[in-house]
Amino acid sequence: MFKAFLSPILSGAFIGLLALSSTVATTAQAQTTLRVTTIPEEAATEQVRKFTPLANYLEKQLGMKVVFTPVTDYPAAVESLVNKKVDVVWFGGFTFVQASIRSGGKIVPITQREEDTRFQSVFIAKTNSGIKSLADMKGKQVSFGSQSSTSGHLMPRSFLLQANIDPEKDFKRIAYSGAHDATIASVVSGKVDAAALDITVWRKFVSENKVNTQDVNVFFTTAPYFNYNWSVHADMPADLREKIKAALLALNPSNPEHAEILKLNRSTRYISTTPENYKGLESAARSAGLL
Repeated sequence: MFKAFLSPILSGAFIGLLALSSTVATTAQAQTTLRVTTIPEEAATEQVRKFTPLANYLEKQLGMKVVFTPVTDYPAAVESLVNKKVDVVWFGGFTFVQASIRSGGKIVPITQREEDTRFQSVFIAKTNSGIKSLADMKGKQVSFGSQSSTSGHLMPRSFLLQANIDPEKDFKRIAYSGAHDATIASVVSGKVDAAALDITVWRKFVSENKVNTQDVNVFFTTAPYFNYNWSVHADMPADLREKIKAALLALNPSNPEHAEILKLNRSTRYISTTPENYKGLESAARSAGLL
């Protein structure tokens, strides 16, 4: 109504000024709100439970509003940061590589968990399935997580290829569950015979008695590799990037509040990281035909 009343007397210059003011206001809003998301490695409700305390911590440390919003799939997390729809993303190593390539090298990893320097995947099957090795998976129905998952697809596939097992040729059927918790469920329910997933999610399910290891258990664990990190876009102001990094590095397990955040993130502490740490994953992805 207000716009309709003024429109007859607004000049082109005044309209341009309003547009400029709107842009400035949007920019100002972006500078006072930090938008955070993660790859959906588990159900959205679990992601919110895990990362909301961290978002609250960052809000206090940065003195700005922090909004955590789950995304629907792994590619959405990549595109969100590449297109600057969010400011900070928790990536798997492979999704970081994808985002870096998509952005022309404009994605900057700032921290990773100490555990991410020696991450592993596990292969699981029902204990009465007869599957005791990677070779035993031939002719079976097998599930990976998301196609863009490092620990749930890329690295398990890489280790299979090293063992001269070609999933497309040697497995009866390949399924993609979309998330690690769904991967476990697919084996428990008998939808597939074996599956690969993130070792930390498996350990969490075991410790919380969400899976009975008498029925389903690990039959193969991969060698270590680099994995997850927190990444930002290179266009983020350097001072804000450093404040976020410093806040993550400052999480101290001797502080009860910090210890709870680290526990939810399945971490002992955060450490600095660099793009070079993920060159091996990029090579593995190219060798596996995923890039």
